[in-house]
Amino acid sequence: MKHIYVQAQADHIESLFKGTPLSAIEELVWNALDAGAHEVKVDLLTNPLGAVDAVRVSDDGVGIDVLNADHTFGNLGGSWKRQGGVSGAGRRLHGRHGRGRFKAFALGTHAEWRTTTRAGDEMISYRIVGDADRPGVFDLDSAESVGPAAGTEVFISNVRAACDSLLDAAETVQNLSARFALYLKSYPDVRIYFNGLPVTPVVVQKCMTSRMLELEGGRSAKLEIIEWKRKFSGSGRLVFAGPDGFQLHECPAGVRSGVGASFTAYLVSSRFPALQAENAFLMDELHPEVREYLDAAKKALKEYFAAAGEEKSEFETMWEERIEQLSLDERKALIALLKKSLKNK
Repeated sequence: MKHIYVQAQADHIESLFKGTPLSAIEELVWNALDAGAHEVKVDLLTNPLGAVDAVRVSDDGVGIDVLNADHTFGNLGGSWKRQGGVSGAGRRLHGRHGRGRFKAFALGTHAEWRTTTRAGDEMISYRIVGDADRPGVFDLDSAESVGPAAGTEVFISNVRAACDSLLDAAETVQNLSARFALYLKSYPDVRIYFNGLPVTPVVVQKCMTSRMLELEGGRSAKLEIIEWKRKFSGSGRLVFAGPDGFQLHECPAGVRSGVGASFTAYLVSSRFPALQAENAFLMDELHPEVREYLDAAKKALKEYFAAAGEEKSEFETMWEERIEQLSLDERKALIALLKKSLKNK
């Protein structure tokens, strides 16, 4: 057995353990995609009482380079992903700081990375094990048998109670779909599953609208508005993204749809990665250029939903005319049907 020591202070590493279960799942999925995975599966293992007992994230990527594990797992703030802009699958890399793996401990106190990778002409399989009570120390040893194909499985046990928030599959899939919407659009060959359900905006979106925003100085950005079929906690957000679908910053849209629509607005520009590198998004509206993009996006959103509100009024007018023709008993039956429908949502 070999020990890998992360070159960072324990309190700094422990600070990376924090975060919501959903954000931890997101980081683990990004790690899998950065490893060239075309298929990522997230599964919750429950106990007889229905609570989450363990979390498993598996992928068909290239696996972890265990022959250079001291570098790939031992560095923090100097991730191998900084060295190149694309993965082996030809997709842009998301992570750059080597922090993603520590998010596993936001889900549970014990994590195992079971990985199979190619070394020359042969396949090798290893286990990398870490515990939250030993921050910055990972144990590496050979697996009992070699896996059938390259890939990595992250198995997290001794889960935290907050993981039960993931059990609402519809809510979790909706949130993940919103987070990965533009990336999945950019790379349609990628598949993500949560408890067997496909994470794809196509299934859960009601409609999608795009429009170009023109700003002073010849700058521009694309605004993509996705209206969702159901309401969820992560809706009503304005997301800044790069041209390859990476979400760089998000904030409340600050715009009410007025028609009860659940939506996410994505502002896309090749300028945004540079603004992120300058830490401009940390200032949010206090940064002049970011403020210009925010103002333009909010103005466009207000115009969009104002127009949608007018269309809604025409729709309501049509139904009012139809309802007026119904008898009292037919109206009561319609109201009962609507109440039943709302109760089942």
